[in-house]
Amino acid sequence: MTKRWKQRPPGSTWGDWGEDDELGRINLITREKVLQGVREVEHGITFSLSLPLDYPGGTALNQRRYPPILRPTEDLEHKQDVFYNVVASEQIAPIFTDVWSDDVVTLWLQYSTQWDSLSHQGEQFDADGDGVAEPVYYNGYRPGVDIIGPQEDAKGDGSGSLSFARHLGMEHMAEHGVQGRGVLVDLAHHLGTKWQPVNLKTLQEIMAADNVVVEPGDVLLLHTGMATQVLAWNKDPDPEAIHTTGSYLDAHDPALLEWIAESQISALVADNYAVEGVGPGMPPPTDMTPHTLLPIHNLCLFKLGVPLGELWYLDKLATWLREHNRSRFLLTAPPLNLPGTQGSPLTPIATV
Repeated sequence: MTKRWKQRPPGSTWGDWGEDDELGRINLITREKVLQGVREVEHGITFSLSLPLDYPGGTALNQRRYPPILRPTEDLEHKQDVFYNVVASEQIAPIFTDVWSDDVVTLWLQYSTQWDSLSHQGEQFDADGDGVAEPVYYNGYRPGVDIIGPQEDAKGDGSGSLSFARHLGMEHMAEHGVQGRGVLVDLAHHLGTKWQPVNLKTLQEIMAADNVVVEPGDVLLLHTGMATQVLAWNKDPDPEAIHTTGSYLDAHDPALLEWIAESQISALVADNYAVEGVGPGMPPPTDMTPHTLLPIHNLCLFKLGVPLGELWYLDKLATWLREHNRSRFLLTAPPLNLPGTQGSPLTPIATV
């Protein structure tokens, strides 16, 4: 074990699960928590919580993230982009009856339904205790040492990768298995889809009205209705409304941040863009002292080790739960086991 820091951020969990921990509060998804999730299954009904991975469409939501690009693989003679709808009798030998297709995808990993990994956001923080802030990630992992790139052969295996998270990548969540009890709060039912912040008082009032109880190790899901509207736009989103649809957690409410920390949730998920408010719909900052742009990302990814789920599709699940006076379910939501990534698409499944 290697201690990479002399002081940790106030209120953080750095070192709580060991100096080399890369899971954060996913550690709270224990065997008992999995069993709690399984005990919520009564009907054997499943809900896919993923948007199609080519939604929202275009780049209006984030100009750095593009829709997936599909193309054929190379053929058996290494000619590019031709191994698609191959008729074996014509292209290999007349005696064969097979027809094949094989393709490749260029996928922006955080374009659609996604997990943010703990290497997605860090902070300039004086982890060395020398009075000088340096860029660090959860548990003191460092850019240039643990999170590499862009540089040639960043992965070190000759694959041509230009970036690679040697630590805090998504493979750790994938190998642990993200399966346990999910708990849904239906903000859209109470607030509609107006663009508005939700502070702790409002969140707790809604939870009390629906008898929602969150316990340590649960995955908390917030239904705002944004992903439902994203589907309705049919990959042609309104470039303004996509930034101002649905409620979001008020990241500037200190009581809410304290509640997130004290709740000991293992992960935090929403069907909106970033769980908290972000983008051109937000007012300009008034505090000119150095501070985080995204307080919930900072708290969850950097301090607590709580992965964030974004752009999940929760409409049908929320409707069923309300009709049956429930809020809990078995959630199965592992990311892709693709080592070294900052985020991952996924197809989460809720079972009730």
